[in-house]
Amino acid sequence: MTTPTDPTPPADAPPPPALVSAAGPTAPRPVSGLDDVREVAGRLRDRMRDQVMGRDDIIELVLVALFADGHVLLEDYPGSGKTTLAKSLGHSIVDDLHHDDIADFRRVQFTPDLLPSDITGVMIFDTAANTFTFRRGPLFAYVLLVDEINRTSPKVQSALLEAMAEKQVTVDNTTHKLDELFFVLATQNPLDAVGTYPLPMAQLDRFLFKLSMKHIDRASELEVLRTWGTPRRPRDLPRVTRADVVACRRLVRETVVVDSRVQECLVDVARLLRADKRVRQGVSTRCLVQAIPALQTLAVLRGRDFVSSADLETLAPVLFAHRLELAPGVVAPALISEVMKDPVERLSRQTLGTP
Repeated sequence: MTTPTDPTPPADAPPPPALVSAAGPTAPRPVSGLDDVREVAGRLRDRMRDQVMGRDDIIELVLVALFADGHVLLEDYPGSGKTTLAKSLGHSIVDDLHHDDIADFRRVQFTPDLLPSDITGVMIFDTAANTFTFRRGPLFAYVLLVDEINRTSPKVQSALLEAMAEKQVTVDNTTHKLDELFFVLATQNPLDAVGTYPLPMAQLDRFLFKLSMKHIDRASELEVLRTWGTPRRPRDLPRVTRADVVACRRLVRETVVVDSRVQECLVDVARLLRADKRVRQGVSTRCLVQAIPALQTLAVLRGRDFVSSADLETLAPVLFAHRLELAPGVVAPALISEVMKDPVERLSRQTLGTP
């Protein structure tokens, strides 16, 4: 473990190591160090990039959220590859516990007539045993894609709150635990507001990141057209186990150093946002708590075992923007960048040891 004396590398420093790819079926060894975390992330990244073109930035942030034990809200255009992205992640994780009633990936299409029991599960009367048994809903999965989350009623939206915050569901006064890996990718359409129910702040606050998936670049779009309809030989890319991901989460949280000055900077940014007259509702303490493992994970993926000011600058827009309620006409990314300038500059001076 290194001491974070200089979180910002000098200009002539070598680039951080890229995510490592592995050959072979699944994990060749248990996760015991940060190099192993990068290797696991590399396998997931390679499999996702093999299925989704032109989304490297989104893939990195999804991996950060996965290892930080958070959830992701994707605001995207129809046909932008969100289902393929979620499927490629879910099918990259091997169920080493062999749960028959927990899927690696499930997709739920939210509609206005959906009921909470349609996603959490329902009690079924077993005539043979003359008793009620619980039939699990699609929430019981490792990776769950919630499609068009804002197209169903608030009653159904609220059914996700307990699952996302506490990894459990309560049906008929009985609590059922979800798997420790449980990870939600939810989508909403930014263009079509007809028949939608805006997500309340309490729900938005459960999402670690809100990511905007814009159209892919020209070269990637041309490659999609060239390969469409052509049978693709599936690449034998290695997968990871459920235990790998859970071990990575714990190792990152226990190993990566977060200097107290980084924590102070994070709190200062949050307090400045809350005090700004353009902000009607600022970020919550829950947001700051969730930010720590996300910053730690990004540091690992960039080849460090300590969090730097650069990590905070990278993640702040996707951490804070969806949690702010702003006055009309205020643009969240510009406001966040403006508010962060002084605290981040002060952090950089302190960690570099300059007056």
